[in-house]
Amino acid sequence: MQTSMVARQRQRQMRGFVVAWLGVTLFMGAVTFAGIYYATGLINNGGSDSGGDISVAALPGGDRDAAAQQATGVPTPTAFPGTEAETPAEEPVTGSSGADLSGPVPDVFQLGVQVQENPDPTVYQIWMGEVTDKLKLSWIKQQVRWEDVEPVQGQYDWAALDTTMELTAQAQVRVMLSVVTAPDWAREQGNQRLDEVGPPEDPQTYAAFLTALLERYPGHVHAIEVWNEMNIDREWASVYGLQPSRYVTLLQAAHDAIKAVDPNIIVISGALSPTGVNDGVGAYDDFVYMEMLINAGMLDYADCVGAHHNGYNIGPTIPWNNVPNDPTAIFRGPFDNPHHSWSFYSTLQGYSQRIQNAGSDTKLCITEFGWPVVEDLSAMPRGFEFAQDNTLVEQAQYFSEAIQEMEDWGTVWLAFVWNLNYGAQAGWDASNDNVPYSLLRPDWVPAPAYDAIGAYDFRSETMQ
Repeated sequence: MQTSMVARQRQRQMRGFVVAWLGVTLFMGAVTFAGIYYATGLINNGGSDSGGDISVAALPGGDRDAAAQQATGVPTPTAFPGTEAETPAEEPVTGSSGADLSGPVPDVFQLGVQVQENPDPTVYQIWMGEVTDKLKLSWIKQQVRWEDVEPVQGQYDWAALDTTMELTAQAQVRVMLSVVTAPDWAREQGNQRLDEVGPPEDPQTYAAFLTALLERYPGHVHAIEVWNEMNIDREWASVYGLQPSRYVTLLQAAHDAIKAVDPNIIVISGALSPTGVNDGVGAYDDFVYMEMLINAGMLDYADCVGAHHNGYNIGPTIPWNNVPNDPTAIFRGPFDNPHHSWSFYSTLQGYSQRIQNAGSDTKLCITEFGWPVVEDLSAMPRGFEFAQDNTLVEQAQYFSEAIQEMEDWGTVWLAFVWNLNYGAQAGWDASNDNVPYSLLRPDWVPAPAYDAIGAYDFRSETMQ
């Protein structure tokens, strides 16, 4: 249910106080996080060397799960179908207040955040608390790497997802999964680039994986993004090249499999990478590729059109062809080499216009958006000079402006902030190019963007 006009005005007034309260918020956030993480032993553990996950030390007594539950009040994940104790396949997934999340998703603008998985429930519950209590959101996005879950055909490793699905249900959070990366056994015959990300030879193998996934977690998944950035070669290493028709064939197989299990799940087409490169080999310009996808029938198999825009060093309201010059900017791309891909506004409006030109009212799902900052990091990832031009306060301002823009447009269904916790789980390794976008900053300090996002209180809007 949407908030009333008076409530919305009050929320907008609250956002005016964000900067004034910044110092207090940062201080209290630092104290809170220090207490939580010293209590759970996370600060002293550092990141692992495989994926950057926090490694919580084994708890005493040998019964790790029981000890974790006693220490945090978090029950260990309920067994899902296929394990020793099965949950009923048809039982709706409800939270403690009884809110039923298994029905159709309301067709109103909703905001979520990318959360990196962690197989330890004591850690993942902390992430859910950040999402629900501080950012006040009711959606999370998580990437699922098919190659990791089904490395051998028919043999699955569900451990991390079992934790995610149980604790998101307990927190009454809707889940969008982005399912990518075919395992070697499913890749195209004759493909010599198995060390790179690429699609399967037979789209039905991908569809079968989605079926297994959804049947294991009935009612837990609310949206699925079918692949990621398939207009660039490094995400779609195929012997057939970057053919839009082959992606649409994959999308159709995925759509049919998803709807056969649960017609309420939102099918999102893979978001494109905004790029000015258009050689047809390494990459296609996203506007060009979007038109090719539409002509190949993409809109027939998508409830929502996926999109990305991880911002550079201009705000979200600035069109590509009207960027005011900033002589102090270190990164000069948007100023000296105008192109739509620099601009949040122009990129997303360009997608919507192409969808409308095709006679469709299909909305966008922005599966990644954010602005990187390196002011509090010891270094920066290679090629991230633009992040030097952004401050944490500007990042908060950009998020607030972007959210307001998307609400006003009326053409966006879902949008996901990139990201909550990559910084924490990677130990704020400044060489990791996901870290500058993280809302959790070094020393567990929440970025000012917490206030900008939380002021909207999307959780109250979309959970009633």
